[in-house]
Amino acid sequence: MRMIVAALLVLVLGVPTVAAQESRPAPKPAAPAAMGPVNLNTATMTQLETLPGIGPAVAQRIVDYRQQNGGFKKVEDLMNVRGIGETSFLKLKTLVTITPPRTDRAAAQ
Repeated sequence: MRMIVAALLVLVLGVPTVAAQESRPAPKPAAPAAMGPVNLNTATMTQLETLPGIGPAVAQRIVDYRQQNGGFKKVEDLMNVRGIGETSFLKLKTLVTITPPRTDRAAAQ
């Protein structure tokens, strides 16, 4: 009888632990620092979302900004994107970089 009670306790107590482990969110992709800086002029939305504080909506605004303005000219232009203020920028500035947007002249060479 004690063996049955002990087995039931193990089952009952073990189930919440398994359920808690299964409900954990998937780990975030590797930190940008491990991959190198994220290029604001070439990054995909998925790459932008690896940055701290950047979710799908802000990542889309970054992509929209670079399309509407011919790319980022300097890292500080990131503060022109709605949702990225000075505080957010200070957290991001070491994690992002830019390459000059390609011009028609550079593409022809």
